[in-house]
Amino acid sequence: MIIDKLDRLVEDIAGLNSKLVLVIGPPRSGKSELLKQLSARRQAQVLNVGADLGRELLAVPSPRRHLQAADLLKGLADDLVGRGLLLMDNIELLFDQTLQLSPLDLLKRHAHARRVVAAWPGDLRGDRLSYATTGHPEHQDYGIDGLVPPFRGWERRQVRVML
Repeated sequence: MIIDKLDRLVEDIAGLNSKLVLVIGPPRSGKSELLKQLSARRQAQVLNVGADLGRELLAVPSPRRHLQAADLLKGLADDLVGRGLLLMDNIELLFDQTLQLSPLDLLKRHAHARRVVAAWPGDLRGDRLSYATTGHPEHQDYGIDGLVPPFRGWERRQVRVML
């Protein structure tokens, strides 16, 4: 079962320098359900980045949001991290151009201090990790250098897990 493999992987990454696991897939592919199951097993809350960070950003004047977004996310993450594990879902807000963030780099920074499992709403093709289609204003494309490619057998519908 994929949740069993993900749970073991979360345990195995505790000693690594970068402790980031990406659950990759398009909308409605099962990423959120996997995080929900992992949350129940690990007794950790899931940080809904879109809702929680969005709510925090509403209190910040729009010209200053890009200056405070990363710090606000860190505060939310610090409040929700349980047993050295941070679960992040609905991260689409991080791709908003007005926030001037690099979502993958931001996730990697969080993963130096703690284990992070994040739902990545995009695609992995070959050695390229992407969000949105080419030409879309929020399109992001990353090389997977420094990331471990997905393990065989992780595919569930269209979900992949990458360390």
